[in-house]
Amino acid sequence: MKIVKDFLWKHNTSVKDFLSEIGSIGFQSVELKNASDLIVKMKGSGAKIYLTFTSNMVTSGLRGFFAQLINLKMADIIVTTAGAIEEDFMKATGANFTIKNFNTDDYALHEKGENRVGNLIIRNEDYTKFEDKMLSILNELYEKKKVWTPCELISELGKIIDDENSILHQAERNNVPVFCPGITDGAIGFHLFMFKEKHPDFVIDVAGDFKNIVFASNHDEKKAIISLGGGISKHHAILSGLLNGGFDYALYMTTANASSGSMSGATTQEAKSWGKIKDDSDAVTVIGDVTVNFPLAMCRSLDLLKKGGII
Repeated sequence: MKIVKDFLWKHNTSVKDFLSEIGSIGFQSVELKNASDLIVKMKGSGAKIYLTFTSNMVTSGLRGFFAQLINLKMADIIVTTAGAIEEDFMKATGANFTIKNFNTDDYALHEKGENRVGNLIIRNEDYTKFEDKMLSILNELYEKKKVWTPCELISELGKIIDDENSILHQAERNNVPVFCPGITDGAIGFHLFMFKEKHPDFVIDVAGDFKNIVFASNHDEKKAIISLGGGISKHHAILSGLLNGGFDYALYMTTANASSGSMSGATTQEAKSWGKIKDDSDAVTVIGDVTVNFPLAMCRSLDLLKKGGII
């Protein structure tokens, strides 16, 4: 029987030891430590790991951490949203996003051509530069062939980027497919639309990529998912898992509440009712800010995996 233990400060405590200690405090601290244990277990079992995240996490400084995890072989399949693709590309080609606060004057920001994501700022000029680059890239791709899946398009962007902290660059270098089922839901989608207006035979084959993610694994493989946030990136991954017998391991991190009935708030238990996660799967849900919880849990996991010679 596990008992509650008082947490006490210790000088020079490592992340690994800190998370081990807070695992006996109670509430979400217990789930955070469980999440770290689960990551170690899924990697140690040889499971194919699906990592899903929303674009706001790429807006943040987690972008480079995701790239590092891909390079460390901690993700075999990526599923994300349109904003993540374009913002990774923007940062890789010189854009710097800045930190302000959650209560700034949004009207004043709009007048200055600045766009707020929580307490982070993206400037209009970054989107303008992205548009110029995308037009040139799309012209080159069009000369090669007329039909592209989103995954193929993203792979081409990864080949162009020369940035160790880029998700797309590391995914391309490590042969990790990046799926973006909602690729039209962002600036990149607008550019694809405008290009197609001039080139009607240009096609982004989203249905073709659905086939690709379904056949990226099978019923016999062990499968794990680390889902950060929710929405389409989360559901696209667990739907493909459903069609392959369900996930053996599942970690959800979110700020959403299950009472809303949303995909973002849906728990691992709810997923079992659909068969997206196996009835006997190891599953953990952590409620809280991913920018805090994920680095803590993952850094402890990496330390344990490194010590065990797994990475």
